[in-house]
Amino acid sequence: MQGIPIRRHRPKMVWKYVISLFLIVFNLLVLYVLVSMSLKTTSADLSNRLAWPSSPSFANYEEVFSTGKILTAYKNSIIITVSTVLLEICLSSLAAYPLARNDSRLNRKISSFCLGVMMIPSVSILVGVYTTLVSLNGISHLWAVVAVESAFGLPMSIFMYTNFIRSIPSALDEAAAIDGAGLLQTFVRIIFPQLKACTISIVIMKGIAAWNSYLYPSYILQKPESHTIILLIKENFGAGEVNIQGAAACAVLGILPVIVIYLCLQKYFVRGQIDAAIK
Repeated sequence: MQGIPIRRHRPKMVWKYVISLFLIVFNLLVLYVLVSMSLKTTSADLSNRLAWPSSPSFANYEEVFSTGKILTAYKNSIIITVSTVLLEICLSSLAAYPLARNDSRLNRKISSFCLGVMMIPSVSILVGVYTTLVSLNGISHLWAVVAVESAFGLPMSIFMYTNFIRSIPSALDEAAAIDGAGLLQTFVRIIFPQLKACTISIVIMKGIAAWNSYLYPSYILQKPESHTIILLIKENFGAGEVNIQGAAACAVLGILPVIVIYLCLQKYFVRGQIDAAIK
């Protein structure tokens, strides 16, 4: 009777576990420092950032909520994030469907153009975008940020949706056409429900990007009542006084919704990334 073979990890694979452990510790250390700083008073000694406060205080959080700015920042961030994600999903999925189903020369050029746009740094056209928004009276308006963030995110979303739709058999489209369904009905009722993993991945990636966006909102949203969570953190670093503890408290409140949403949608995100790599 043969014994049960014992699995042994190859020595060559040990470095992967070491790197993974290092990345986990590094990220947890950043969160630890952020939380500990938010629990320190303004008179506390900040020379040792790794030291946990001897008497943790929630005064920084109370001050953030007492001003009422955090609720306004939450509202603005939610409006920008939700609007950007919905706009990207609708436009990119509708654009990807004909690109995936019609393998023509024009569609191949359009796909190549989308890939080329992805290579352009957003900061390189900041002046042109800002000038256009000034002429459209979009400064200090949330819709301007939504339009800019959606425009920069569309190429990647179109690329992801196109690869996923190509993996769906075109026989489903033919069967729907025989039953009398139009192109839009075929896409909405048959194709789009099968893109769940891809859609969840786009929701997480583009949602986090829109929530954490700083460059364009810092130029477009100039009025305090239009500031987002990221810009609220920036307010603690003024020219006269720097409130690190208040900034840390705002940062903790800002990342909580992102962590909760990611934990709820983690399995779909991992599945979408694996499917995207295979396709």
